[in-house]
Amino acid sequence: MTHRTNRRTVLRLGVTGAGAAGLWALGALPDATRAAPAPLTSPLPTREEGSFISAARGGKSTRWIIARPPGQTGPLRTVIALHGLDSDAAGVMSLGVEDALAKLPATGKPSIAVVSVDGGNNYWRPRASGEDSGAMVLNELIPMLAGKGLDTSQVAFMGWSMGGYGAMRLATRLGAGRTLAICAISPALYLTYWGAPHDAFDGLDDFRKNSTVNAAELTSIPLRVDCGTGDGFYIATREFVNRLPRQPAGGFEPGGHDADYWRAQLPGELAWLAS
Repeated sequence: MTHRTNRRTVLRLGVTGAGAAGLWALGALPDATRAAPAPLTSPLPTREEGSFISAARGGKSTRWIIARPPGQTGPLRTVIALHGLDSDAAGVMSLGVEDALAKLPATGKPSIAVVSVDGGNNYWRPRASGEDSGAMVLNELIPMLAGKGLDTSQVAFMGWSMGGYGAMRLATRLGAGRTLAICAISPALYLTYWGAPHDAFDGLDDFRKNSTVNAAELTSIPLRVDCGTGDGFYIATREFVNRLPRQPAGGFEPGGHDADYWRAQLPGELAWLAS
């Protein structure tokens, strides 16, 4: 789940939606009328996985994993969990998702399902190559999940690093009416184009259009942001949070950009998403 970081971030982060308006218009969104799962009478597996060929990713085989608490028979609200750079669906589950889900009912919180999926290193948005892993999630993965005993009439998004950025972008792309909540963990936010990895953006113009998140859209969706104070993205994330019109849940605690911090935060984040 590691994400390459660069500390040469010296300019102010913009938090506007104007440059990103074109992004939200790309691709048809899932049809809510297709999202009602059939009732089930026998327990579903706690872990289910498979793959599909993604047109949005240029014909790539794309693995998905569904994690549920034990003994579930009915449709569960769904959290789409987005991985970071150089990771994948299995990397998300390696953070302890299944163990945390199994313990969630004992906290008095509703049960939920967590779904991870391979997205490559394209930052969950359209790229010059023609790939769009964000469209894969919205137009291919979510409609498929409705046939897997999951409630996808509304979904929540969470993500780590590149996936934290992606969770906020996809939530605004899907819209407040279909998005329950967002949990962005150590989000990959860059203050300057020159401080970002060379493959994060397709040029300076792409950075200007897509380095920010639509703050106006985020005000109508419950948002949690967590980041370690020793994380390379701490400064940019702190500035981003400070510029939001409403302070999100979560916060800043000691920790780095690593699995130890992410595993420690995960139970609280899933409990927040479930509530």
